[in-house]
Amino acid sequence: EGKFKQDSPQLATNTWVYGDKRKRCCTNRVSVLFSIFYVFTLIISPQYLAKKLGFDTLWFGYLQTTVGLIQLIGGPMFGRFGDLFGARAALSLACAATTVSFLLLAVANHPVLLFVHKLPTVFMHVLPACQMVVTDLTEPEKRADALSKLGLCFGIGMIAGSTLGGNISMRYGETFAACVGAAGSAFSLLLVLNFIPKSTKSEASRSTTKSENQNKKVFSLGEITRLMKFPGVTRIFLIKIIAGLPSGIFQVMFSIIAMDFFKLEAQQNGYLMAYFGIVQMVVQGGLIGRLTSRFPEKSLLLLSIGITAGVGLAQAYMQTVFHLCLTVTPWMFSLSVFNVITDSMLTKIVPSSDTGTMLGLCASVQSLVRTIGPTIGGFLYMNYGLASIGLIEFFVNIVVFVYLLYRQLSNTERQKE
Repeated sequence: EGKFKQDSPQLATNTWVYGDKRKRCCTNRVSVLFSIFYVFTLIISPQYLAKKLGFDTLWFGYLQTTVGLIQLIGGPMFGRFGDLFGARAALSLACAATTVSFLLLAVANHPVLLFVHKLPTVFMHVLPACQMVVTDLTEPEKRADALSKLGLCFGIGMIAGSTLGGNISMRYGETFAACVGAAGSAFSLLLVLNFIPKSTKSEASRSTTKSENQNKKVFSLGEITRLMKFPGVTRIFLIKIIAGLPSGIFQVMFSIIAMDFFKLEAQQNGYLMAYFGIVQMVVQGGLIGRLTSRFPEKSLLLLSIGITAGVGLAQAYMQTVFHLCLTVTPWMFSLSVFNVITDSMLTKIVPSSDTGTMLGLCASVQSLVRTIGPTIGGFLYMNYGLASIGLIEFFVNIVVFVYLLYRQLSNTERQKE
């Protein structure tokens, strides 16, 4: 596949970008900030408040769909904003939006207000903003490893946030937990403004961005869709959507499945999420970097999809929390590898001045899954049970796996000829 040649790191003259020590310093700061932020974003689980306000499974699915739709619209624009104004500005905007969302959740005493508190999610793209910084500061061959380290930080945040949030909600209620989340998000905003440099792109990249975008706006649909025309982008995006949708359905429905199928309380759900976080820390912190240094990304993508198919079959027949825990390790591994590899491949194809927009588009794929996933998942779960979600995940990923395997074998045969 054709790849756009990345800007040479030797061209960088910005003091924050030039030099490996500065790069590692800034990348580590972003990782720590990401961990702290997710501690507070997971303080409260909205599904328990929704249940208290009378939401059933279907209406909670509508709420999740609303969030996905809002972020689907905001993702590409947010990425474009990051390319034009810098990763720090984008990260600051995301933290501020999260603070507002928590404050609205704290005063939510009516089902309508649960929908209102989701409006700021149009700007709540902290992961893409952190990925912008990491992408700007890493070489293409080390990008997948660097992006996976953010997943390690997410695991830390998941463990601390879920455990802390479950206990706070049980003892002091959801309103107090939302206030704690708002305070933590505001604290994260202050950390961003004090410890993240204003610009992280190389001098050459920033000059290119400035000259190309002087007369262009953030809300430019043409500039966003332009990236889809680069060789290989459309194909990878389709794979990301088709293979990611079944797993995304299970993810967005997990909170409902935990309450309804496994009968877990808020505190127990918090402990389970902490277990998920530990698994993700091990996978993204210790495995992905080693795998990407030894195997090509196309092979790892094929591996992740094959494992996801097997996990889907196992999820279709699980009956206890123990069964769920057995499937978590391979499931988290496959999801982590799939998301990191596809993001890495896409950011390598486009110019470095457009990596923020590309990461925003990657975020929009996840938002698309969250948009249609809850409605599809709610319908399947209520009418056909948990097994239907697992079986669909199995069959869809098997089809994609066969397609990629056939394509890879065909390319190998052509190279031999």
